[in-house]
Amino acid sequence: MAIHPDNFVERYPLRVRLIVAAILLLIAVIFYAFPRFRTEEPAHERSFEVVIETVNIPPTRQFKAPPPLPRPSIPIESEDKDIAEDITIGETELESFYWNPPPPDPEEGPTIPDVPYDEPAEPIGGYEAIGKKVRYPNAAIVAGIEGKVIVQAFIDKAGRVTETVILKDIPHSNLGRAASDAIRRSLFKPARRRGEPVAAWTIIPVNFILIN
Repeated sequence: MAIHPDNFVERYPLRVRLIVAAILLLIAVIFYAFPRFRTEEPAHERSFEVVIETVNIPPTRQFKAPPPLPRPSIPIESEDKDIAEDITIGETELESFYWNPPPPDPEEGPTIPDVPYDEPAEPIGGYEAIGKKVRYPNAAIVAGIEGKVIVQAFIDKAGRVTETVILKDIPHSNLGRAASDAIRRSLFKPARRRGEPVAAWTIIPVNFILIN
């Protein structure tokens, strides 16, 4: 059977359209049958705000050391005749002696003694600078955990944070660790005593607030 050239030319655009429509329909069926090719939407996108509170710590009071204990008195020979002169002391059995060891030192807590000061340490850029460095834990964002944590930090004479202690934390939230890490990455103006910089402890409360 012969095909007329004019009929082939006239039907060519129609055939091209049918082929393109079949290809698009096949692609749509593939995407519908395999949804893993779809772009995953980001989950748990919630904004948050970190508020740093200012705490005025009164200067540390210095207490005078108690006077030393008096020296023991010199023993004087007794004139009491009722005391026997010949006294025999028996042998002490050390094997039956039981010694209770002292309890171990606590794992957490300040290991540096407190130092008195006249002016407390302050973060460079204000407490808002610490809030910008806080990374809100994703698990706490998903669970909707908010609250206040309190961190105690030791600032040396150069304004660096050398040690932190979490005084108050929210269980199973990692908010205390997030606040402690942000404080360790911050620089401070050191505390001063009589106009000279001194290393001292400071307490920083951090409020974690989720904004819907």
